Amino acid sequence: MSVLELACEPCVEILKEGGISTKEIDAVLFSSCATDQYSSAIISEMLGIHPKIVHRVDNLCNSGTNAITSAFAMIASGLCDTALVVGAEKGKGPGNRLLWDITRGSFMLPPQWAAIFAKAHMRKYGTTEEQMAMVSVKNRKNAARNSQALFRKEVGLQDVMNSRKIAYPIKLLECSAPCDGASAVLLLSEQRARRLDNPVFIKGIGHQTNSASLAKATSELTRIDAARSATSRALEMSQLKISQIDIAELHDAFTILEIIAYEDIGFAKTGEGGKFVNQEQIIINPRGGIIGCGHPVGATGVAQVAEIASQLAGKAGMRQVRHCANGLVHNLAAAGSSASVIVMGV
Repeated sequence: MSVLELACEPCVEILKEGGISTKEIDAVLFSSCATDQYSSAIISEMLGIHPKIVHRVDNLCNSGTNAITSAFAMIASGLCDTALVVGAEKGKGPGNRLLWDITRGSFMLPPQWAAIFAKAHMRKYGTTEEQMAMVSVKNRKNAARNSQALFRKEVGLQDVMNSRKIAYPIKLLECSAPCDGASAVLLLSEQRARRLDNPVFIKGIGHQTNSASLAKATSELTRIDAARSATSRALEMSQLKISQIDIAELHDAFTILEIIAYEDIGFAKTGEGGKFVNQEQIIINPRGGIIGCGHPVGATGVAQVAEIASQLAGKAGMRQVRHCANGLVHNLAAAGSSASVIVMGV
């Protein structure tokens, strides 16, 4: 399938199930690293939609959350009442190699910079390879209950530890896999949303871009500064405390990134992320995360938001988490040089 055909699949499902006609959709935003020109307009025509506004949004791995923020802003400003946001990507798309960043030297592939973060965290805080491996064990277990996941077979600790070494200490089963994929969400004005059963609301949004290059991404390699700033802004806007978050989708393109995210968001104290992996206070990555579901770059942020929305609406099927009222999405791009955080609630 082409990336545009992929994009249409979840949109068709939304139009069938959402109780909304194509005539009511005011905006279509397409999140992708694909360079197809006029793609949002093409997708709209393929779906039979005649929107006021169409855009393609490209911000590497957090393209999806940026697109959702754009749709939110359009609705909040009164430009439109209804926006369809769809992310889609091919596994061999242009977003998987950062050839423009000369600060990475010969280390152009994502596992190489993930290894730099991992080694720094291990040296400073004593984080172990076993703790990182348990992130993969947990997320693959969750993915086994998700019919949309790329990897639906559980793995054990030794499976991860014995998997092929990619860039020490990163192993094959600690990496996400680029893949074909698509996800879509429908945003409505508050007035329209309240007519629906179990509506879910965006309560807070935070974004931060520190740089494009790895060299200026963060002040030290054991943290993602952009994620800390984005989290602070999203929580302030939502008027919630981190202790009120029941469920979260964290950007686990590599296992070390989930561990660092625990600390950046405030679930765990700085340096204690490795010990937090097996906690039971908050549900992390119930759909299987990026490690379990695969990483179709432009679709990932949309899929994260779709999962939290499904959980809060009580529509997550076999992986439904009980008694969750507030959720958080944490979405990074380009070695954490930019970050997006979205807080949602019922």
